Amino acid sequence: MSKKKTTATVYSQNEISEGIFDLWLETDLTQDAKAGQFVSLFCKEGSRLLPRPISICEADKNTGRIRLVYRVAGQGTAEFSGLAKGDTVSVLGVLGNGFPLEEADGKKVIVMGGGIGIPPMLQTCVSLKERGKAEGITAVLGYRSEQFLWQDFSGALTSDADGLFAATEDGSFGTPGNVLDAIAKENITGDVIFACGPMPMLRAIKKFAEANNMKAYISLEERMACGVGACLGCVCKTTKEDEHSKVHNSRICTDGPVYAATDVAI
Repeated sequence: MSKKKTTATVYSQNEISEGIFDLWLETDLTQDAKAGQFVSLFCKEGSRLLPRPISICEADKNTGRIRLVYRVAGQGTAEFSGLAKGDTVSVLGVLGNGFPLEEADGKKVIVMGGGIGIPPMLQTCVSLKERGKAEGITAVLGYRSEQFLWQDFSGALTSDADGLFAATEDGSFGTPGNVLDAIAKENITGDVIFACGPMPMLRAIKKFAEANNMKAYISLEERMACGVGACLGCVCKTTKEDEHSKVHNSRICTDGPVYAATDVAI
């Protein structure tokens, strides 16, 4: 898939939780976007040269709009939070490899998202529903306290075979604790896991999948510089030797961000 830098127009933007923004962009990149991929946005402030990677939350091919839900974490994302309808922003995309949805065919899928790893799992659920080959989809979302995108997931998971559960660190909603606490409490079972979230969560999911003889595909969150594999700033350790470099390393921006859990040493 070719990558390109293009100019996108802001369709809308809203703050949906404290410090978390919901940005819709009009761009032809939407047509190539897949669940689990990301784009990189460029700042207009000249001192901030490197683009900021943001996961794709939704890609509506009918309207040509792409949805990015992100947390303000620094000066770059703070600049993006000031974008309003009609503004333009430079975007590089579509980047990375997404979730292997075919691995869910004929199986019960558990989709897990934690924190700002929740947004890309919405498009994953939507794409799985559109594919229509999974036996059922259960989404388990882990929050600190706020329940952003909860209604969006509820709208995407509508069949009797689907389920939606939450865990919150402060116990204000759903199961007190993390996503695996919710799985244990609700007796959730499945055949394959798709997940994105902070590293401690992904480590725990990897161990859980191994202990329960399940396949797991995880999207690694990592700071990136170029986003196209040139700078080697987002390298992770792998369990297999790279056939070209002969080392146990992988570039998350190009080889990932989605990996089979068994392929990464986390």
